[in-house]
Amino acid sequence: MSLAVGSKSWYRLYSLNTVDKLESIYESESEDVCIVERLFSSSLVAIVSISSPRKLKVCHFKKGTEICNYSYSNSILAVKLNRQRLIVCLEESLYIHNIRDMKVLHTIRDTPPNPTGLCALSINNDNCFLAYPGSNQIGEVQIFDTINLRAVTMIPAHDNPLAAIAFNAQGNRVATASEKGTVIRVFSVPDGQKLFEFRRGVKRCATIYSLAFSVDSMFLAASSSTETVHVFKLETPKDNKTEEAQGWMGYFGQALKTSANYLPTQVTELFHQGRAFATARLPSSGLINVCALSVIQKIPRLLVASQDGYLYIFNLDPTDSNECVLVRQHRLDGLTGDSHVTEVTPYDKPLTHQQSTTSYASTVKKPEATVGAGTNMAPPDSEPYQEMDQGATGGEDLKGLGQLRLDDDNEFPPMTHKND
Repeated sequence: MSLAVGSKSWYRLYSLNTVDKLESIYESESEDVCIVERLFSSSLVAIVSISSPRKLKVCHFKKGTEICNYSYSNSILAVKLNRQRLIVCLEESLYIHNIRDMKVLHTIRDTPPNPTGLCALSINNDNCFLAYPGSNQIGEVQIFDTINLRAVTMIPAHDNPLAAIAFNAQGNRVATASEKGTVIRVFSVPDGQKLFEFRRGVKRCATIYSLAFSVDSMFLAASSSTETVHVFKLETPKDNKTEEAQGWMGYFGQALKTSANYLPTQVTELFHQGRAFATARLPSSGLINVCALSVIQKIPRLLVASQDGYLYIFNLDPTDSNECVLVRQHRLDGLTGDSHVTEVTPYDKPLTHQQSTTSYASTVKKPEATVGAGTNMAPPDSEPYQEMDQGATGGEDLKGLGQLRLDDDNEFPPMTHKND
């Protein structure tokens, strides 16, 4: 698993193979970074600087070379990458690049104002979907097929504007949260059917900073402006064909189910909303953070990178709902001191079969900085990219793409330059 960390004066790339060591694999002390995104465990890095917020640089960090750069009409708010596409998100448009030659394939124009650059790109090659807000008034999610370059569906996810979106590793589920931050929903893709609904809290509204699925899509983590990180279990209750419980408890349960049909919709939904399977506690609240679920050393882990400059690693027991145990915290500024270790509790046992891990590339800044970059019912108009002077410019000299012809399976992509 990898981690990208940026600040006003540097950016670093880390590798995390054990909980005890956060290994620095690259450091750049001259970049005033506001966005840094690494393509999985490859040498390809996309960078946007504070001094040039409209310019995207694609670099090969191991060779120390710039492959290409593109300039856009407005500030870049987010960059997303997978093995086939690179997405650049501006406030009111999205650019879809072919990652193998960095050509602009498609531009989605006139999207609803999206000042935070909220969007998500599936990492799956077969379900290579892009999700972005379809409205700035309510929580609509637009799903776009980045391979066939067409709109797929619109999901009416929430009554309030969206705050977070995330795909699972298979690209067939998308999780959403609104600005209210009390309910998290999971929908199937591409049909948009609601699969799960979870309540993060009732008393306190919160800003949801990030959502993250586990690799097997059995768990969903949600971090927010509170000190609590919630982990939900995505399991469908089994249909019990056995006889219902006898006595007054059975009668009460049946009466409750019947009466729910006559209650207001908002009250009825409470009976069907799941609660957190597990929680983790951060040292403080109100700090921007990014969470991820992974398997490290055969044990499920919850990871949270916070604006306070630390990466927190918790153990997650998939068989027992408990508060997650903090086992390690690492500084993200490159210094080695002031780390914390907690003894592993007995139930923190390895999985019987090691699972694969997903990359964890997010942008985290120093404590004084921030983590991160950057009402139409029908999908906004989108059109094939044609005129460079209307949007992205650059990328004329792409000779550096040949440097990414790599043999290592862990290094992607094996790019080849196309000569038109």
